Amino acid sequence: MTIGLRLVPPPIQLADAPPPDWNHVARLSDDTGLLEHARHAIVRREHGYCVDDVSRGLLLISREPRPTGQLVGLAERYLAFLTHAQGPDGAFRNRMAYDRRWTDEPSTGDWWGRAMWGLGTAAARSSVPWIRREAMTAFRLGLRQRSPWSRAMAYAALGAAEVLRADPRDTEAAQLLADAATVIGLPAAAAPDWFWPEPELTYANPALAEVLIAAGDLLGDEPLLRAGLKMLAWLCRQQDNDGHLSTVPVGGWRPGVPKHRFDQQPIEAAATADACATAAAVTGDDRWDEQLFRAIAWFLGDNDSQTVMYDPLTGGCYDGLTVEGPNVNQGAESTLALVSTLQHARNLVSRSATRPSGGLA
Repeated sequence: MTIGLRLVPPPIQLADAPPPDWNHVARLSDDTGLLEHARHAIVRREHGYCVDDVSRGLLLISREPRPTGQLVGLAERYLAFLTHAQGPDGAFRNRMAYDRRWTDEPSTGDWWGRAMWGLGTAAARSSVPWIRREAMTAFRLGLRQRSPWSRAMAYAALGAAEVLRADPRDTEAAQLLADAATVIGLPAAAAPDWFWPEPELTYANPALAEVLIAAGDLLGDEPLLRAGLKMLAWLCRQQDNDGHLSTVPVGGWRPGVPKHRFDQQPIEAAATADACATAAAVTGDDRWDEQLFRAIAWFLGDNDSQTVMYDPLTGGCYDGLTVEGPNVNQGAESTLALVSTLQHARNLVSRSATRPSGGLA
């Protein structure tokens, strides 16, 4: 008689993370910018371009310590797209059709914030001098604006934080960072079981905590830093499901309502990785690396469906985690989320190699 055994996969290790793969980003790019959507791995030109994704592309290339010639070419293209999208008052359009016609007017929605994040990162960290100069020019123009929306301000503040780390004397960047912290606000002390400044968790939640951490650190505000760290720790507990990351899905979570687990978006795992990496850098506390590793492992299959979330043949990331499994379309947002998180994995490998214990498994 044969006895059936349930095979338990080995635990995911940091060494399982592949290096960042730019092949699918290049596949989605053309001589104008970065196309937004794909069906499976094939680009959907009819959906055109958006500033949101182009900004993410510029940001991530600017994080590369030694970009290839291909990546520098893409960064130049993305930067030209953003400067074309920017209005004379510093606001940004978001959507361009495939025929190169803008379909909206400049404003200060989330795309303004993401453009400022990409420009600030390029201005501070790009290895290419002419990219740094042009990105700073556009960033300065964008500083004229403020948004009433907390996420837009958070994204812009993350760009300001990059500029401020490069030049602590930059008072304009410091003011944007401080203004964003004010818009985000602090959790109500009277509600310790809901340690969040909003009545629900929606999208890009880790970015709000990351901004308070960065503002507290760079502006010398210790209470703000502590609040941001406490918010992020609380959010990580909320997103824990039996020891693995389970991100806030589309539709969000509210106090007193049972959590639903799907549809989860790769960008939420990437935002968690960003915030935990910032917390680790600011505090020097390697306990944040454990939370960062969970965000990395989410892409590698340690998630609610125990499914790998990317295609190793294309380098593309699947667009979402549904109750039936991955949405196997490989659009720009999800693929850039994968690249971003694998950049953190590469950095974490370097940090772990210097620890006497040998670092994370």
